Amino acid sequence: MNCSQLDCLTLRILSHHKCLREMHTASFALANHQAKRNTELGFSASGTKKKQWQEALDMLEQGSIHADSDLYARLLLECAKARTLEEGKRVHNHIARTGFPVDILTENILVNMYAKCGSLENSRQVFDKMPKRDVASWTAIITGYAQNGQSKEALNLFSQMQRAGIKPNRFTVPSVLRACGNLMALEQGKQVHAHVITTGAIVDVVSNNVLIDMYSKCKQIGDAYKVFDKISERDVISWNAMLAGYSQNGLAEAAMELFRQMRVECVELNQFGFSSAIKACATMAGLEEGRQVHCHIVKTEFDSDVFVGSSLVDMYAKCAKQEYARQVFDRIPEPNVVTWTTMIAGYVQSNGCEEALKLYCQLPFHGIKPDEFVFSSILSACASLSALEQGMQIHAHIVKTGFESQKCAGNSLIEMYSKSGCLKDARRIHDLMPAKDVVSWTAMVAGYAQYGDGSGALQVFEQMQQAGVKPNNITFVCVLSACSHAGLVDEGRHYFDAMFCDHGIMPTSEHYACMVDLLGRAGRIKEAEELINKMPVEPSAFVWGALLGACRVHGDMELGKRAAENLLKLEPQCAGTHVLLSNIYAAAGRWDDVARVRKLMKDRGVKKETGVSWIEVRNTVHAFAVGDSLHPESERIHAMLETLTQQMKDAGYSPDTNCVLRDVEEEQKERILQHHSEKLALAFGLITSPPGATIRIKKNLRVCDDCHSSIKFISKIVGREIIVRDTHRFHVFSGGLCSCKNYW
Repeated sequence: MNCSQLDCLTLRILSHHKCLREMHTASFALANHQAKRNTELGFSASGTKKKQWQEALDMLEQGSIHADSDLYARLLLECAKARTLEEGKRVHNHIARTGFPVDILTENILVNMYAKCGSLENSRQVFDKMPKRDVASWTAIITGYAQNGQSKEALNLFSQMQRAGIKPNRFTVPSVLRACGNLMALEQGKQVHAHVITTGAIVDVVSNNVLIDMYSKCKQIGDAYKVFDKISERDVISWNAMLAGYSQNGLAEAAMELFRQMRVECVELNQFGFSSAIKACATMAGLEEGRQVHCHIVKTEFDSDVFVGSSLVDMYAKCAKQEYARQVFDRIPEPNVVTWTTMIAGYVQSNGCEEALKLYCQLPFHGIKPDEFVFSSILSACASLSALEQGMQIHAHIVKTGFESQKCAGNSLIEMYSKSGCLKDARRIHDLMPAKDVVSWTAMVAGYAQYGDGSGALQVFEQMQQAGVKPNNITFVCVLSACSHAGLVDEGRHYFDAMFCDHGIMPTSEHYACMVDLLGRAGRIKEAEELINKMPVEPSAFVWGALLGACRVHGDMELGKRAAENLLKLEPQCAGTHVLLSNIYAAAGRWDDVARVRKLMKDRGVKKETGVSWIEVRNTVHAFAVGDSLHPESERIHAMLETLTQQMKDAGYSPDTNCVLRDVEEEQKERILQHHSEKLALAFGLITSPPGATIRIKKNLRVCDDCHSSIKFISKIVGREIIVRDTHRFHVFSGGLCSCKNYW
């Protein structure tokens, strides 16, 4: 039962039981009349009306008016309406202090008032002390628990009500069904529905609307539609409930078809209907459909509604139109924390992490307090940028605001520290989490996998199973990836087979890609090809990409060519495929084939991705492109590289010019190698950070063999730990060695 329904019920009972007592004196009569007049005006309004309401309460407590059941009822109903707990307690205390005989009507209104004001403890105390309870009593307490997010207890009370022999009425049923929907308690919901049918209870449009909502939340959209279809006179809530049901269950096309039907039948849409339609557009990435709905929203003047605006921001972000999302965001008069979260998350999803950080910094100036979802999104931005210092500041804010124990924030902290080169800190966060879900465990497995620590990843995976947490398909992707990075072929085969045999998870193309990568890295390229040929599904771009990468590492030109041909059929515009094929030809000295591939790229308008590396220094992220000379410290950077190159050569370093896949002189190849982006970032880190400080670098491409060798030498020369994160994994360099043990 919603708030308005309970008010109607209470007022009807009130009017039925209304009993006005005679006044003892004319002055009492006049004062009593004024007090009642003040309650009728209501204190939820501002200014004079609120003052009149307060005067009525003061007069009551001072004994200036004669209190009767009618006055108490009016006062309590106003408290419930305006959700003012303190005033409600004042009225209740006055009743108790004067020893006024309380009837069942007043007790029911007290139960209702406390529940609506969010004080379930007081509501329950009144209910438990009632000598007699009727259907209104039970309905009030059940509705109170349902509306205050305690659906389980609401159903508990409903069971007690039935055992007490009290039959539910048409006001009880909606609250019980709403509780069933919130808990996804389908069987109990069906029992209530059956009870309504068998007892012939009056089922109005309100009950039917809640039935639609309950079945939709329980993923029974067919049953929801049956209820919807049988409603003879649907109201706007009926249509919106069905529209929301389709949208929530991912049936975007059905939702849009219903939306069109609503327009044809001139159903007046409200903010909930528009939000459901927009969500459906976001699910199907239907930009044109979304823009059409947006136009209708503007025409009906719902574009300033924060609920609708948040949905529009989300829709445009998911349709990769971040600029449109920002325009909508900027036009919302008072965006709430959900709107800000949606906008920040949109930037993160579209690789606009720097913009996300800028937006996050504006929150305090707009009076917005971040919640765990804001923190989760902004930590993902820090993880993508490897912005450790900013991530640590946000972590401090999370601790200060008490969100550290929340799983959503904790999982994001694990990801941020893992991707920022702080695996020990990630593990500490993981171990301190009071409750871990599958995301928590999977994030930790992924962290170890990125570092190439296969044994660590498998140990966490086993602990996860011992804790009774069931792995999902993403967990197994991380497990297989860990085996691949560590060269654990036998273990990888075991877990691949265990996916279906022990856990009932059917391997997807992504899992096969991990297995192809595992076998390919280990040099078992023919086995990898055989596995592809036996796949029960069509190989994806990930699968052929893994095989092509293995062919590049092991120099299998013919198989690499076949893999590239299959990959180009799936992704003809993918620059990485063209580059890998070109590199395979270049390594074999087939420069004519290299030229042919590069011409093909030019003809198709495919551009090679420029190598870029990032490093965070003093809370600022600096980016370096290969051969970069535009940085303000460029002169010092290149001087440092000259010094380091000479020191490396003195220590036995020899440039691996095979990494320069161009037909140029050896001397020029050496110059090209010296100015790779990760070396520029490293040199900048050395000249700007304190001696002995760990240097953390992120690169958008795979680290080449020469840079890998160079950084091992540099780590020993400067006596520092250097952590490099490329597209494949982390490399932790220290004392002339790398954590990957030259297996990557």
